[in-house]
Amino acid sequence: MGSIEPKFYAELLRLTGLQDDADFAKQMDRSAWPQLKQRLAAVFASKTRDEWCSVMETTDVCFAPVLTMSEAAEHPHNVQRGTFVEIAGATQPAPAPRFSRTSAEVAIPPAHAGQHSVEILRDWGFDEARIEALVANRAVVAA
Repeated sequence: MGSIEPKFYAELLRLTGLQDDADFAKQMDRSAWPQLKQRLAAVFASKTRDEWCSVMETTDVCFAPVLTMSEAAEHPHNVQRGTFVEIAGATQPAPAPRFSRTSAEVAIPPAHAGQHSVEILRDWGFDEARIEALVANRAVVAA
């Protein structure tokens, strides 16, 4: 939620059914924020994320759902903007920023878990015995 400006805050109150609640009329009263935060949390707990999306996503309420990576890659907003790309079977964020005349491209797939762990630990000054111990104790994945 980012409904800070008056028109967005008014839309938030309307969509949550709190538009006639006198406590929420004092948006900038910091002393009331802890209580209002609890009340808003209770309101948001009354519906699922997907139910709130159907209520708020196409409005000016300054709302965006928290998505998993796979959900984010399939979200219509991100699909339309080409926010994610698939390289070698791995979906990953596309390069940013994007410019109209210069296209950024991903040349290689993302590293897999542990692919560079030992190399990075060496760069950070870990000796071989310490690296071996970290890998043996499963504190570090090494592939």
